[in-house]
Amino acid sequence: MGLIQNVLAVIVVLGLLITFHEFGHYWVARRCGVKVLRFSVGFGKPLWSRVDRHGTEFAVAAIPLGGYVKMLDEREAPVPDELRDQAFNRKTVWQRIAIVAAGPLANFLLAIVAYWALFVAGTTTVAPVVGDVAADSPADRSGLRSGQEIVSVQGDSVRSWDDINLRLVASIGASGELSLEARDDAADDAREYRLPVENYLVRQDPPQPLATLGITPWQPPFPAVLGQVIEGEAAARAGLQAGDRILVVNDMPVDDWMDFVTLVRASPGDTLSLEVARDGEQLDLALVPGERELEAGVAIGYVGAGVEAVEWPEEYRREIRYGPVAALGQAVGRTSDMTLLTLGAIRKMLVGLISPSNLSGPITIAQVAGDTARTGLESFISFLAYLSISLAVLNLLPIPVLDGGHLLYYFVEAVRGRPVSERTQALGLRIGLAMIATLMLMALYFDLMRLW
Repeated sequence: MGLIQNVLAVIVVLGLLITFHEFGHYWVARRCGVKVLRFSVGFGKPLWSRVDRHGTEFAVAAIPLGGYVKMLDEREAPVPDELRDQAFNRKTVWQRIAIVAAGPLANFLLAIVAYWALFVAGTTTVAPVVGDVAADSPADRSGLRSGQEIVSVQGDSVRSWDDINLRLVASIGASGELSLEARDDAADDAREYRLPVENYLVRQDPPQPLATLGITPWQPPFPAVLGQVIEGEAAARAGLQAGDRILVVNDMPVDDWMDFVTLVRASPGDTLSLEVARDGEQLDLALVPGERELEAGVAIGYVGAGVEAVEWPEEYRREIRYGPVAALGQAVGRTSDMTLLTLGAIRKMLVGLISPSNLSGPITIAQVAGDTARTGLESFISFLAYLSISLAVLNLLPIPVLDGGHLLYYFVEAVRGRPVSERTQALGLRIGLAMIATLMLMALYFDLMRLW
């Protein structure tokens, strides 16, 4: 069932992103008087198609990993004299720039609309209150204390842990001090804390922005009750079910969920004797955690089960909601922040501050899409918006084959007054294809390594 949900979720996500992207190209091309021959979502043999009154074929193809808008172009096939004024190559350089740029801009617009809808509908989050502060950690040395609520990071106000993580990840590679402001309660003024860091989060896989600073978010006590059990994993094989409460592991009483997690992580491949409460009865089960290897080569136990959700106290809940006009400004700001974060991550990956193993391909996208769809509409829309921004940024990179490569050629043409030579474009095409193929293979490799 989980696999089916993942597949359906990724089809919906990629279908929306590709359709918006290609519609951007299509819409501006039509406004510029270019004849569009085909609008295809997906590659390969069409599963469905129809031709409109303008002679454009709209198609849905078998391979949902991209799409394209095929325009009339004398460089690709002979064009009748009466249609030459509708050929893409006959348009001015600025019209061609507008047509090519419209795809990524449509993805940015989709992200803004998605964030706007979330801000208008309102989102509920939890206050970023510090739970524990690790001894001798950067947070401890700065004086930050348990129970304080963080209200700003590096001078930017924050209202949730997501906001905090976003701004901390943007500081990857920093050395010196990170500035946090926190207060004891809503009535107090915030006080600044300076956390000493050195090469912050450099080459961490995956980055752990809060744990590296020694900060553990506050959360209510979680009883050791299973909320979900993944089919085929160790917990399911042992006979555990959603709703089971773990009472004892190897004769050791389990008070809360973290007790159980700690015992599991410390016992990869070992047999754990469990006492479990289910429907008023007590069961004895044997659980053998699977094994997962961390980056440092340390193996930890894994059983494929999640904790049952609990209600957060009202004083820790925060509702973020804006009017339609204010929400538009917030949506544009969030899109801008995520765009800068993505660009910064690409730059830091190129210079070695971020491990390339953080690259994600179609398998990880499918997993995250499925997980966010199961979590709720709010998480799914947020993921859709972020993926739309990532697609736009990726397409604007100055790599031949991508929209950014074509834009680079057209801007050079605008400056020089004549097009880039066919020979140069052909060479760039080969280089671009090699770069994209390498990137896709790396992403797929790291996807498979995450599965293993």
